[in-house]
Parts: sequence; C-alpha cells; structure tokens
Amino acid sequence: MQSTDQNQPSTPSVPGTPSPAPSTAHSLRNEIRVWTRDLLIAIGLALVIIVFLYQPVKVEGTSMAPLLSDQERIFINKFVYRFEPIERGDVVVFWYPLDRSKSFIKRVVGLPGEKIEIRQGIVYVNGHAIPEPYVPPQYEDMSDFGPIRVPKNCYFVMGDHRISSNDSRMFGPVASKYIYGRAVFAYWPVDHFGSLYTTEASTKK
Repeated sequence: MQSTDQNQPSTPSVPGTPSPAPSTAHSLRNEIRVWTRDLLIAIGLALVIIVFLYQPVKVEGTSMAPLLSDQERIFINKFVYRFEPIERGDVVVFWYPLDRSKSFIKRVVGLPGEKIEIRQGIVYVNGHAIPEPYVPPQYEDMSDFGPIRVPKNCYFVMGDHRISSNDSRMFGPVASKYIYGRAVFAYWPVDHFGSLYTTEASTKK
C-alpha cells in the first residue's frame, strides 16, 4: 500500500525579514489621541488662567458709553495691579466707596497728588488740559468742578458718558485698596468682541 504523503520541497527561510509595518488606521488613531490630549491640556490651562487671573463681569448702565454698553459682558484682570501701576486712561473696576457691596467701572483721570479741575467740561490736570478722545461731544458735561487735590493712594475716576455718570465728582477720589481690576476684554455682544486695553493705550499717546 502506497503512502499518500509526498515529499514537497521546503521553502527556504530568509533571515532578517522585517515584520509588517503598522497599519495606517493605527497610526491615525495614535495621532488623534495625541492631538486630543494636547487640546485638553490647553483647555485646562486656559480655564485655570481665566479662573485665577480674569473675572467675567456684566456692565450695568451707560456711564462708560460708547466704550461699554449696558449689559455688556467683559473680562477684568484681577492681578494686573500687583505688578503694574494704575495709569491715567485705565478703565478700572472698584468697590463703590459709599456702598462696598456694589462695584463700579470708570476711567482713571487723576493720579495721586495731582490737582484736578474741570472748566466748561474740559479736564485740567495740574493746570494743563488733557486730551480725552474717548468722550464724544454729545456726552460732554459742560459744568465746572474743583479744583481738588487727589489724596495719596487715591485716584480720580470718571465715566466717559459725562452727563450720565456717578463718579469722583460726586463721591470723591477712590482709594487704591478698593480698585480690584482693569477691564481688558469684551466678549459679548459679539460685535463688541475684542481687547479693551488697546483702546485705553491709544488714549495715552
């Protein structure tokens, strides 16, 4: 009886044959995983910065028009004045000196030690008129005020909408300890989206 087994030539092995390359799908999954991780880290860092450095606030009233409108949403930098001095032109948020449960937002006009006087709506600092391009003619208040000397560690603040602003002309200069932030960015409504600091900086030139 014959055997059904037949001798077949063996296939010689080739030493050093490389293993198959990873599939394209596997590489794509790895890349997506890395991108997702980096995105989550970036979002986490952004949230930390917003929570600890910035604070969202809602503007109520029109005293800072046309820069800020009623119900506008902005971010304020809560720590900037730990590292930088308060400057003329800064739009600051502070506790209302007559009721510290309320916050106001105004523009810094006078610095500590300066003499402030208003004559026919023009602001004079130490006897010199200062340019105020942020106050439109229709918002000017042509009345007189002062002169007064701003005390040490205090700031004279006013709203840009002069005829509709409760400010240092009424409640006096604001102590620096009550100022807790600078307006830096508007985010709502979307047509106001953008930096507020660039607007301030342009008024200081």
